[in-house]
Amino acid sequence: MGVYLSTPETDKLSENGENDRLKFGLSSMQGWRATMEDAHSALLDLDSETAFFGVFDGHGGRVVAKFCAKYLHGQVLKSEAYSTGDLGTAVHRAFFRMDEMMQGQRGWRELSALGDKINKFSGMIEGLIWSPRGSDSNNQQDDWASEEGPHSDFAGPTCGSTACVALIRNTQLVVANAGDSRCVISRGGKAYNLSRDHKPELAAERERIMKAGGFIHMGRVNGSLNLSRAIGDVELKQNKFLPPEKQIVTANPDINVVELCDDDDFVVVACDGIWDCMSSQQLVDFIHERINTESSLSAVCERVLDRCLAPSTIAGDGCDNMTMILVQFKKPVDRNKKAEAAGQSASNVDEAKSRVAEE
Repeated sequence: MGVYLSTPETDKLSENGENDRLKFGLSSMQGWRATMEDAHSALLDLDSETAFFGVFDGHGGRVVAKFCAKYLHGQVLKSEAYSTGDLGTAVHRAFFRMDEMMQGQRGWRELSALGDKINKFSGMIEGLIWSPRGSDSNNQQDDWASEEGPHSDFAGPTCGSTACVALIRNTQLVVANAGDSRCVISRGGKAYNLSRDHKPELAAERERIMKAGGFIHMGRVNGSLNLSRAIGDVELKQNKFLPPEKQIVTANPDINVVELCDDDDFVVVACDGIWDCMSSQQLVDFIHERINTESSLSAVCERVLDRCLAPSTIAGDGCDNMTMILVQFKKPVDRNKKAEAAGQSASNVDEAKSRVAEE
């Protein structure tokens, strides 16, 4: 069967949620791929003021993406920087923390718990797609104590994952990205990329790869990986003389902090299975055409996935796993509708009472 199925798996995992500030919808689909290696996080209540959304696109296996979906937001929340309001530093540290946590006996055990079989070629543990749901995935108290055991010298997983994360607190949007998943904002109907796709051909990426002892062949790092930053991929992070951010492949995320304004419509976080098929502006236009007519935001995401799915595997594009999160900003006028309606109702009652008194 190889990389692709004979017919695509089009069942979708979809979800919606909202609070007084945001609405979100998401959908993910395996598509033509033989396995589903995407995972995601969507938490409106990381704390009382902050929402967290993340897409994790695995390669070589599924467990690193699943590990990030389960644990990355918790490490952001625990950070000392987070407690002082420095979301950028908190999420930056959490990306590197993922690689640290997946090492040793404890890392092996946690990856094993997320998987259901051993890949006989890579020795890596694999399993089904997983994503956190609800408040039970918040406020983890585990201090990640080290453990002794037969895998105490486990260096980390040979598979890896992209990570593209958006945190929203009041009018601040913080985007962290490592890999080729992408975050885009629609501002007044125009698409603006809030992350950069990390590809080996970028000058800065190429320079780091070469200085760390790596090479690029046919657009792939060391002839294998077609992106230049990722969580996991331990075999590409083995230069003992270099810090984590200077390895051949690094988990070091770009951080982008944006001040939101009234012109902002929505944010999209999605894996490259979407961006290989649509440009950022094409996707924003597609969403605007449907966001007020579909029954939910997840339904909009589902239409995007259907639009991107290829009719066959001949061309390649449209054959990947697909995951997309759509986050809509509730405008101040929308948030005040109920209050205004309640005030108008009270005013009408007062006027009626006044007329009765006059009579």
